[in-house]
Amino acid sequence: MSRVAPRRRVQRLTLGEAPVVRHDTLAGEEPLEIRVGGRSLAVTMRTPGADVDLAAGFLVSEGVVAAREDLVTVRYCAGEVDGVNTYNVLDVTLAPHVAAPGESAARAFFTTSSCGLCGKASIDAVRTRSRFDLTADPLRVDAALLAALPERLRDAQAVFAATGGLHAAALADATTGELWCVREDVGRHNAVDKVVGWALREGRLPLVGTVLLVSGRASFELVQKAAMAGVAMLCAVSAPSSLAVELAEETGMGLVGFLRPPSMVVYANPQRVTGTR
Repeated sequence: MSRVAPRRRVQRLTLGEAPVVRHDTLAGEEPLEIRVGGRSLAVTMRTPGADVDLAAGFLVSEGVVAAREDLVTVRYCAGEVDGVNTYNVLDVTLAPHVAAPGESAARAFFTTSSCGLCGKASIDAVRTRSRFDLTADPLRVDAALLAALPERLRDAQAVFAATGGLHAAALADATTGELWCVREDVGRHNAVDKVVGWALREGRLPLVGTVLLVSGRASFELVQKAAMAGVAMLCAVSAPSSLAVELAEETGMGLVGFLRPPSMVVYANPQRVTGTR
């Protein structure tokens, strides 16, 4: 049975009709513990798959790493039940030149699939300063190219097509619209971390000249994660929060919400969207 999309026996009820028993495909959700040098840093609920990318992206978001050379190894460990590894614990070894995260960075409690900031003491602690200056990226993106991205993302969401229950994030070339990486997860923040982690391990940070597209709303945490990866354009198919808009304006990031062809709403740094009348 797939851990990404397990199947379960269910009963479908329709008023006025007899119950129908069938098998349904669900979005997988399991805990992942991320350790650094053997010390637990965070536990998050995620959809299994691309776990190494998730751990790497999480460390980018936390300001621990910013380049491929900052990571030595990421491996599954411990977490064994009845002699079978659960593949729900990852241990990261940092390069000698990278400082290990301090106690204040550790998540003291469980992080749900809907919350990427749980465990933070205050908003000030969340405003991690990115190592990358977004204003140095001269990014300009044609509105027609942005309008074409949601359909491309939907076409690439294989697990969502089977379950209807996953968020997605995609990294696109801002000139051609080509999707470089697509990741799905029950947590929108996890999907973004998986994309950022892929980019880190490919040696692509900072993500100059790219667009980050998310299938849900644009929250503060997603703008923060995009900024930490050097992304100068974030697009969402739903609405942004007020704090997300404030942070996008502050960092120089273009922020587009309600990206539903043929229209969209530009909430921050509209000069980054071209081709409009």
